[in-house]
Amino acid sequence: MSAIIRKIVTVVEETQMEMGRQVSPPTRRAAAIAVIENPFAGKYVEDLSPLIAIGEELGELLSKRAVAALGIDGAKAQSYGKAAAVGENGELEHAAAILHPKMGAPVRKVLGKGAALIPSSKKRSGPGTTLDIPLGHKDAAFVRSHFDGMEVQINDAPRANEIMVAVAVTDSGRPLPRVGGLTVAEVKGEDGLR
Repeated sequence: MSAIIRKIVTVVEETQMEMGRQVSPPTRRAAAIAVIENPFAGKYVEDLSPLIAIGEELGELLSKRAVAALGIDGAKAQSYGKAAAVGENGELEHAAAILHPKMGAPVRKVLGKGAALIPSSKKRSGPGTTLDIPLGHKDAAFVRSHFDGMEVQINDAPRANEIMVAVAVTDSGRPLPRVGGLTVAEVKGEDGLR
């Protein structure tokens, strides 16, 4: 089963100034969001494998869109995250089916690696909901400068029988990070932690 996509929205955020200080180079993050039909809205279905396949499809599509929006090669992306909101006739397990079993592999392929777990969030909500996409360094979970999030919203999604699915990537960490921890230069990227 392929996703029936009503719309795709891509958002780029660039921070040039923080607390009166220039951020150089600016920090940038991009999210690609698809609003899709929920084939299981309003009914309980035991086998969610069609949504798992949709997750794999959207992992590739959305990560390519987000990387393209940043104008970088996928391997240059530093952080990633994913999120989904199901409309009122869906269940959280529909979001989980899209986000977890197979979405990660195509995202990692687009980004050239990705040893760390992809942070994720899911919720049930209605049109205009805010989706908070958690972010973490793609190869080393202990890089504190990359503990972050990106907030996105689409005014008419998700409708009751839809799912809003997002993938976010960054070309850097937070602006002006200074809470210590593992630095990007120290990343080994072998175990997903360091």
